[in-house]
Amino acid sequence: MGLVLILLALVAFIVLATTRLKLHPFLALLLAALIGGFAYGLPPADILKTVAAGFGGILGYIGIVIVLGTIIGVILERSGAAITMAETVIRVLGERFPTLTVSIIGYLVSIPVFCDSGYVILNSLKNALAARMKVSVVAMSVALATGLYATHTFVPPTPGPIAAAGNLGLEDNLGLVIGVGLVVALVTALAGMLWANRFLRQDDALLLEEAPSELLAQSESFEALKQRYGTLPSAWQAFAPIFMPIALICLGSVAAFPTRPLGDGLVLDVLGFLGQPVVALLVGLALACTLLEGENKRQQFHDQVVDGIVSAAPILLITGAGGAFGAVLKAAPLTDYLGQTLSALGIGLFMPFLVAAALKSAQGSSTVSLVTTSAMVAPLLPNLGLDSEMGRVLTVMAIGAGAMTVSHANDSFFWVVTQFSRMKVSTAYRAQTAATLVQGLAGMLTVWVLGLVVL
Repeated sequence: MGLVLILLALVAFIVLATTRLKLHPFLALLLAALIGGFAYGLPPADILKTVAAGFGGILGYIGIVIVLGTIIGVILERSGAAITMAETVIRVLGERFPTLTVSIIGYLVSIPVFCDSGYVILNSLKNALAARMKVSVVAMSVALATGLYATHTFVPPTPGPIAAAGNLGLEDNLGLVIGVGLVVALVTALAGMLWANRFLRQDDALLLEEAPSELLAQSESFEALKQRYGTLPSAWQAFAPIFMPIALICLGSVAAFPTRPLGDGLVLDVLGFLGQPVVALLVGLALACTLLEGENKRQQFHDQVVDGIVSAAPILLITGAGGAFGAVLKAAPLTDYLGQTLSALGIGLFMPFLVAAALKSAQGSSTVSLVTTSAMVAPLLPNLGLDSEMGRVLTVMAIGAGAMTVSHANDSFFWVVTQFSRMKVSTAYRAQTAATLVQGLAGMLTVWVLGLVVL
């Protein structure tokens, strides 16, 4: 029992350090790893070796993937590709289903672009659509936010799911993680959209800080939004940097199946090489370079690479520290004891979901929740009956479902949605926070059903 109390104390330390003490999650996780090493009685000479091995082990491969994915996201964000994606979806779906339209836009845009940035980019477009379709700004805001949130927590190359997959030993099989993640994210996006529809015909005057007419008057028209970005990229240019790497990674995974469905020899070697996440994302980066315009493209590319590296740095540090924390837990005697206890309870996939949800609700960051929980449960997978390849993939999905449950006042995304849509805080709790609860539960239910079928 003492071993479990130490683990609970370490988790409480991480939460308190990041919330009350305002310590960066990197330092909180690193300190938790060091404290845990001493608390579990590891030889002092081995503690730093374990921490260093855990830190370097997770970043040795996944680190490059995180940086490349972030750089692609920055280029797409700056080029207006998100607006092109939105325009393409509107052209296909028309204006009959307003919340579905913005939910799909968010679902697609957040695969490479952080949900916070995606919401800021698409906010004016969302307001313009609300005015054109004469529907509630609140409903459209929640539908967009939940669409963005869905792929943010489930689908690589978003850093959180990539880090979780790396911690669980899936760095060579991201194609399967992407495939399952797209399905689970779609269910959660639809669940969020259905919750948003509850506000579709409500009076925005009672739900917003300012009159809806004033808010919509401040927003740019769709044409003005397009002009702000200059010449927008074509639909092919906008979508290719996202979907080409995903297609290559998935093809590489399929080609590696024992039955060799796509052939052997040279075909297998080529698809195996191109399907490696680093190579696939380099192809995506090359395609993203076609979005650069103007005379000084080299300088633009340099600046956006620098911005991408700066954006990726905190995620890399958190991911590495999470790996260090997980390595200490794996080396501790806790693993066997906790594994036997949890396997006796028979809660399986619900265990990582509950841990991730507790961390998310307590400290606010979905990425920190994904990294910390995956590092924590990795050593326990055999005892939980989740040590198969699909078991690990579904564990990433269960952690992702927990990492979206729930977004409230300690989450930056909550305030981005609230402030940009001018919702009252009370409205945001009823609309946005409740929507993320619905999404998390819907995601976990989907993962549980998939587990019944494939495990």
